[in-house]
Amino acid sequence: MAKDSALGKRAWFNLCLFGFIGQIAWNLENMYFNTFLYNTVYEGGAVTQGLSSMKAIKLMVALSAVTAVVTTFLMGNLSDKMNRRKVFISCGYLLWGLTVLAFGFITRDNVATIFGIDKSDIAAVVTATSVTVIAMDCVMTFMGSTANDSAFNAWITDITTPKNRATVESVLSILPIGAMVGVIVFAGFIEQLGYPAFFFIIGGVVIVSGLVGFFTLTDSKNGVTKNENYFKELFYGFRPRVVKENVRLYLTLAAVCIYSVSVQVWMPYILIYLEHYLGFNVENLTQYLTGPVLIAAPFALAAAVAVVILGGKLIDKVGKNVLIFVAFGLFAAGCFGAFFARSLAPFGLAAIPLLTGYGFLGIMLNATVRDHTPEDKVGLFQGVRMIFFVLIPMVVGPHIGDLACKLSRSGQYMDETGNLTYEPAPAMFLAAGIVILFTLIPLIALRKKGFAAKPQD
Repeated sequence: MAKDSALGKRAWFNLCLFGFIGQIAWNLENMYFNTFLYNTVYEGGAVTQGLSSMKAIKLMVALSAVTAVVTTFLMGNLSDKMNRRKVFISCGYLLWGLTVLAFGFITRDNVATIFGIDKSDIAAVVTATSVTVIAMDCVMTFMGSTANDSAFNAWITDITTPKNRATVESVLSILPIGAMVGVIVFAGFIEQLGYPAFFFIIGGVVIVSGLVGFFTLTDSKNGVTKNENYFKELFYGFRPRVVKENVRLYLTLAAVCIYSVSVQVWMPYILIYLEHYLGFNVENLTQYLTGPVLIAAPFALAAAVAVVILGGKLIDKVGKNVLIFVAFGLFAAGCFGAFFARSLAPFGLAAIPLLTGYGFLGIMLNATVRDHTPEDKVGLFQGVRMIFFVLIPMVVGPHIGDLACKLSRSGQYMDETGNLTYEPAPAMFLAAGIVILFTLIPLIALRKKGFAAKPQD
């Protein structure tokens, strides 16, 4: 496929379709698998026997991250070797949806029956159910990383150029927020539908998108198999010579890593925090859908989309030298503001700079990573990218958030058995704000070397 700064309608359709559906599936995993564990398996924290809820969430996040990285290395490199993207995307989304749908069958009773566990042994049942959820999450992550992290992300890099990447990233950055809002709104009916129906419907949507891809996607590769040694190429991105030759790429990845750690300090716990600390019922949002809210929401959404897309075009036009530090400042200010917010309204105000900075910082960092990725190793470098985007952040971030909550007295309480336990607390936003400050180190170094893909750009 010839790369042009102006993408066609079909390319935009597939960018939006697979970007949006992929983010729906990832948001479901990142946010509602946690609440599924906490509210269903652990009955809102009432069950304290067996593997603890917070440890189960941390374990699930960490193992999912490892699975995502290993998968992206293996499948991204394979898509490079086979010189194909379409089959990995379409088949991957189809299988991804099936694994999401499978979660609808996971209950404590079903797990106890399958493994022959005495249902009166609550500790054994809860532990087995938690392990089943975590294992299935890893299977789902394998499918999702094959389809989205390795093939779809490589396909985007294939068809874009430094002249349009910030614009494309601005559109892609809207999709996670749009998907998050859509999933949260749909999840507002969990009390009426139940978790199984929730998983069946979203899994079905992901399956349909995979089927659509067979007819709409145009492969960015020619399908001629490359002769490189598959296993030797897996370690290409770790060679000192490669790091030295691509120093701006690795500086950007370092900035992405710190930024993503900061996000993962609070992201896995945000819905539990909203529900159990701020009193916002995430499973019954219908009570908040008043007339004024329904009228204002479409206008607010349209304004947000316009701002992000225009921001992406502005970044493509004027560069990142100043704007990336503005986005950094907004994100940091939002983190510290969220720490001081002790009720829903102030938290909502703090969320504005937090999400704005989160979005624009992500746009610029993602575009810069694509700019500096070697064109003949795009699929392979998706695995390297995942180490900095996912593995380190999703292993380190939740542990920092968990520690901050554990040390915060506001997050501690005595459960009905007399044991001291804890829940997500505002301290996790303070920790996230401190972490994000370290992003300045690689950003300043990168600014000195230049953000552009080539010195003359």
